[in-house]
Amino acid sequence: MRQIYRVDAAFGQTGRMDAAWNQENADFRQKSVSYQEEKHMVTAVVGANWGDEGKGKITDMLADEADIVIRFQGGANAGHTIVNNYGKFALHTLPSGVFHSHITNIIGNGVALDIPKVIGELKSITDRNVPAPKLMISDRAQMVMPYHVLFDQYEEERLGKNSFGSTKSGIAPFYSDKYAKIGFQVCELFDEEYLREKLERVCEVKNLLLEHVYHKPTLDVDELFDHMMKLREMVRPYVADTGKIIRQAVKDGKNILLEGQLGSLKDPDFGIYPMVTSSSTLAGFGAVGAGIAPYEIKEIVTVTKAYSSAVGAGEFVSEIFGEEADKMRNHGGDAGEYGATTGRPRRMGWFDCVATRYGCEAQGATQVALTALDCLSYLDEIKLCVRYEIDGEVTKDFPVTSRLKKAKPVYVTMPGFKCDIRGIREFDKLPKEAQDYVLFIEKEIGVPIKLVSNGPRREEIIVR
Repeated sequence: MRQIYRVDAAFGQTGRMDAAWNQENADFRQKSVSYQEEKHMVTAVVGANWGDEGKGKITDMLADEADIVIRFQGGANAGHTIVNNYGKFALHTLPSGVFHSHITNIIGNGVALDIPKVIGELKSITDRNVPAPKLMISDRAQMVMPYHVLFDQYEEERLGKNSFGSTKSGIAPFYSDKYAKIGFQVCELFDEEYLREKLERVCEVKNLLLEHVYHKPTLDVDELFDHMMKLREMVRPYVADTGKIIRQAVKDGKNILLEGQLGSLKDPDFGIYPMVTSSSTLAGFGAVGAGIAPYEIKEIVTVTKAYSSAVGAGEFVSEIFGEEADKMRNHGGDAGEYGATTGRPRRMGWFDCVATRYGCEAQGATQVALTALDCLSYLDEIKLCVRYEIDGEVTKDFPVTSRLKKAKPVYVTMPGFKCDIRGIREFDKLPKEAQDYVLFIEKEIGVPIKLVSNGPRREEIIVR
């Protein structure tokens, strides 16, 4: 047997390893290999575009095999629409696993937690006969404060025509405070003396802004403290050290889904800045926003719609207008293309291969879910944006915002499939024109399309 030597760090001695140690080491290595083979994976479900891609349905479907679903960023400023046996629901902060009794649903530390909205949302589903889900909220999650909503409204009002198209849910002021280190974690609700002292310090700064910048009523610390005490009792049953729970779940080989909000193009670093959201929408942030080691994320399911839609301001190269947009909007699912949170009509456009390729690359997509294919059944012809023209140059690369403002779409046109495809479960049973459309997109974006959704219900999906 070949001799193996080691250095004993404690005594600086070198000696021959005995057979028993070698056998123990071999057994450990074999157990490690077996663990890796048997281990379940962490999967992220994220958006490739401006949001509104249909992530809720995909998460709801994949949750059949999940033990834990974690919402890892964003707040109640956007929603996920889910249609199941209980009815149609628009979730805003609750993870999309709440309709599954076997799932632990976690609101992670990266979320902008608006406690009254979360509790109200929870009641709204149980009032419709959905069994009470198992819900946990990270004790490190930070809270949307009442004044965050006010500052969001006041700033949009101040900006006027230059406003960001905010949902006025307090998200930007929330994240501003978080990174300015004057936010409030859930755990701070349970230390009254500390909370009171911190509120006094923070309100001193906020009141200067309210009085001298926005010319609005100032904050009352006593009223705010009393409000926080009410929030404490509302959230108390759900607060947990979710980071510890999630780390143990990974060790135990649990199947975990990370659920993101919005999409790549709303990311503050890689999106259409400044018309973006205030937290990272990328799968990579899932590791931070949930408390998981980055190397644990094995699959990144990136969702894109078979056409484009967006809520809010910002560059949108393939956007269409007028009657053409109205038709597409009104064919968009059971209730049309209207914001799940705001009810605002979504901006509509043709599928953008340039933006979606970029969005998949930013996410690190391992597979793509293409949703709402059935919504295009009314069209004789379907356009796709395959390139941008910027200052006379044609490119397939997604540019920075200053150049994006100059971009004009370069289209190709494909024949429509002019029939109802809703509920078809096998790809080769789709009309050839529908198959060709999917395959064309797959080639353009460079990522395999493994899921094709052709209806709003969770069972209306094709697995390729």
